[in-house]
Amino acid sequence: MQQLYLVAARPFDLGALALFLVAWVAYEPILRALARGQQLINADMVTVRRSWMGQMMQRPSFRLLDSQLVSHTLSTASFFASSNLILIAAAAGALFGGENAYRKLETSPLLVHAPPQLFGLKLALVAVCLARGLLAFIWSIRQLNYGVAVIGAAPLEGPPPLMKAYAEAASAVLNPALHAFNAGVRSYYFALAATAWLAGPVPFAATTVGAVLLLAWRQTFSPAAKAVRRVRLLLETPGWTGEEG
Repeated sequence: MQQLYLVAARPFDLGALALFLVAWVAYEPILRALARGQQLINADMVTVRRSWMGQMMQRPSFRLLDSQLVSHTLSTASFFASSNLILIAAAAGALFGGENAYRKLETSPLLVHAPPQLFGLKLALVAVCLARGLLAFIWSIRQLNYGVAVIGAAPLEGPPPLMKAYAEAASAVLNPALHAFNAGVRSYYFALAATAWLAGPVPFAATTVGAVLLLAWRQTFSPAAKAVRRVRLLLETPGWTGEEG
């Protein structure tokens, strides 16, 4: 019976896995390509943060608030990183728990029967997605620490061209940090899709497509994306921030 399952189900499992890997690997490059057209919330936020750093240079008495805002994001990234560690430990515990763990999970009514090797592959994929997110959060934390230092080192006054150049350099530190944070959050979507593989290849493929569509919608047509786009357009209006467009 188990051999029949392998023959019948392997093409579907491999196909769903291939779809997942393509979506996971290609999503970020496609996102970056689309961001060049300024049609995504991530691209809009690059402009918003650049304007934030420009305003930070013009109001030195409020820089403590700016550093606190960055520190808040740093704390959030640390929380997500800690959560990822717990989830990775849970997935690894089930993966390396031996026959007893396999038997307990196999009896769940929501999971389809699979050979131990395939079942282990499914859990390993979940763990890899979470580990990828953990690495992104760790890198985000490091860069946010750099951002706090950059804000603390900002000169109180100076020639306008140099102050503007410092603001550009500060935003170049902050934007990649938030990009890494976003990548860490995105890993939860793909980890959820990988978890759906435990219920079978069809739920796996459907959840993968659903996760990608949800991410794309939130980047382009969600209320938050539309609102941030309006903010970006206002910030780019000549004279609005005291700069010539």
